[in-house]
Amino acid sequence: MGNTSKKLAAKCTLLTKDEQKFVAQTFRAASKNSEKIREDDLIVSGKVDAVLLEVRTVDERMMVTYNSLGKDYNETVELPYQLLREYCESIASTYIKILKSSTSRRARTWIEKGFRGKASHVQALGEAVAAAAGGDPDAPQHLCTAHQLAKWLQSDVLLKQLAEMVFVNLYGINKKTDDESSTPLPPSMPSLLPMPEGLDAMPDYPAFIDLSHIVWLNSHLPQKHQHKWRFLFSSHIHGESFSTMAGRIIDQGASVLIIEDNSGHIFGGYAPAAWAIGPNFIGHEDSFLFTLAPRMRAYQSTGYNDHYQYLNHHTKTLPNGLIMGGQFEFGGIWVNADPFGEGSSAESCSTYRGYKRLSKEPHFRIRSLEVWGVGDKPMVEKDEDERDVSVLDTNPEAKAILDMAGRTRHSEGIREPPPL
Repeated sequence: MGNTSKKLAAKCTLLTKDEQKFVAQTFRAASKNSEKIREDDLIVSGKVDAVLLEVRTVDERMMVTYNSLGKDYNETVELPYQLLREYCESIASTYIKILKSSTSRRARTWIEKGFRGKASHVQALGEAVAAAAGGDPDAPQHLCTAHQLAKWLQSDVLLKQLAEMVFVNLYGINKKTDDESSTPLPPSMPSLLPMPEGLDAMPDYPAFIDLSHIVWLNSHLPQKHQHKWRFLFSSHIHGESFSTMAGRIIDQGASVLIIEDNSGHIFGGYAPAAWAIGPNFIGHEDSFLFTLAPRMRAYQSTGYNDHYQYLNHHTKTLPNGLIMGGQFEFGGIWVNADPFGEGSSAESCSTYRGYKRLSKEPHFRIRSLEVWGVGDKPMVEKDEDERDVSVLDTNPEAKAILDMAGRTRHSEGIREPPPL
């Protein structure tokens, strides 16, 4: 490499001498048995993380970012987008390596079920983070101005979270401002990765998305839904049946639909409302569509219309299938009910901002389809309404006959009072 761990750590001028020494020692311990972890990656990530872990001014963040990229901070100096992209890929790569070496139950469950963290997907994660720096993710500028960089550093939550996780989990430095102790706190749990629920019962789970996809997609969900993903349906496990899919996803709360087409494009949508079979669109403006491969992009709602979610089956006058966005026969995502396995993605969709066709071709065959509930499963009101219900309670005519005959309903006297 040319530079020793001590020399590279000393470049982190925002760290104390003790912290620089700790960083160097931590790298040597972390990379002892691996030639894949590059010291430059870890130190570069650490320099910006030291700033992001504390509340600092925009100018300080700018200075550290410029220095991390080998530039002197100056408002007139523009940074090459390619340099920012490599920087974000370095942070993403280090974070995924931390996940893959983690002993936490949530990380091990994902990994053991086939969610690997492939290099190409990790690179796409870094690209997706960097793409927002130029303002237009689909057409980033060759150069990034100081103003654009400042806005990016302030607004990109995923970049900040990835950087914090790298610094805290790898270097172990997580001290409070008023903590005089030189001993770092234990590494924190990687919160960007949700806890998977329902995978343990699947011995041969056919994973077709990646750890990087989960991290990126989860960061776009409302915070209340980021802690847990609940496995609901897989076309490989439950069969290619629209009825089966519908039966497993209705009344399950917010969810994400993920599809892989026969060309290898992976995409889907976040459904904020519980799916329900019916003739009308449901949902609200928190809904968004996304692509995961070949690149990661999210398309938020425009508010132009409320065509967020539609699910229907066995009707003669309305489309039978699943739609997210757009119009009947021109949906952002359309999954046909019969025959199951056919779908389409329209060229344009007014429901979502910046939308571009999600699949490789307008009409496609579904190679894989799965649905995950996100967050805790909601309480269904009918579960509470049906608590301690007698047959007589649902049959008022039978109650009236007993009352007229002077017969006593013995169960009424021994029922437990409802919970407070």
